[in-house]
Amino acid sequence: MISQLTLGAADEGSEEGSGIEIAHHVEWEWNGWTFYLDTIWATVVAGAIVVGLGFIARKQLTKDTSDHVPTKLQLTWETLVDWVTGQVNDALGRVSRTVVALAVALFFFILIANWFEIIPSAWNDDTGHVLPPPTADTNLTYAMALMVFVGTWIYGIRERGFGGYFGGFISGSVASNKAADIPARVFFTVLNVIEELIKPVTLALRLFGNIFAGGIMIALIGLLPIYVFWGPNIIWKLFEMFIGGVQAFIFALLTILYFGMAATGHGDHDDDHADEHPHEPESAPAPDESDQGATHTPALAR
Repeated sequence: MISQLTLGAADEGSEEGSGIEIAHHVEWEWNGWTFYLDTIWATVVAGAIVVGLGFIARKQLTKDTSDHVPTKLQLTWETLVDWVTGQVNDALGRVSRTVVALAVALFFFILIANWFEIIPSAWNDDTGHVLPPPTADTNLTYAMALMVFVGTWIYGIRERGFGGYFGGFISGSVASNKAADIPARVFFTVLNVIEELIKPVTLALRLFGNIFAGGIMIALIGLLPIYVFWGPNIIWKLFEMFIGGVQAFIFALLTILYFGMAATGHGDHDDDHADEHPHEPESAPAPDESDQGATHTPALAR
């Protein structure tokens, strides 16, 4: 959890800073639990926008235009879905509608949530942003990363079985089963488990760090004098739109890759064992002795 940070120089006669506050949330306490209401309602709004866009896209896709020309929304939707479908097919070896739907939904949700940062939603200096980017809160990014990895574990178990999936952490470490290789097998198994546990953390912090840093930069630009404020503000917000799209793309792409890794295993060496006994090419059968002296005449065209 990121604590409140105050930027700006303090006046000589005052104890509080005169600058801006970063990571300030509207909190609600209930039975010892702290809820960040601004993150919650921003998440709900972003989710509602994604659902609304889905219904609009569905209506546009089923709409029969007089000139039979696809609309811009239809072209955008089909381009994204085709790209995600191709990535899923490359990662899994086949198209999984569940993974495609999850990746597309995550991309649009994260993109919209990231772009909340460029919307000036602060009514005054005391209330803060009414619609802050929820992806600048680790509570949301950790929740999304945990959802992705629980999904990959369920998918991996369904595809390979319980023993096949979790056994991949061990069998994928060292190909040999010799007793001398047991320490190496244990060492690499521990590394595989640590790597699997670190992945959701890095997935969450990558998204959070970029969006949170962008919010700090916008807040710092807001401290500039009004006659120079507009230029850097416009430039940085355009850059933040680009960064928001890139981060949504990376999160969706890594989700697809993690599902592919869960389906194929943790570096199993089945192929190595197959290479130890290569198949020799079958020799052509010997010609029949009765045919050696026979002369073949070309068939007449009918």
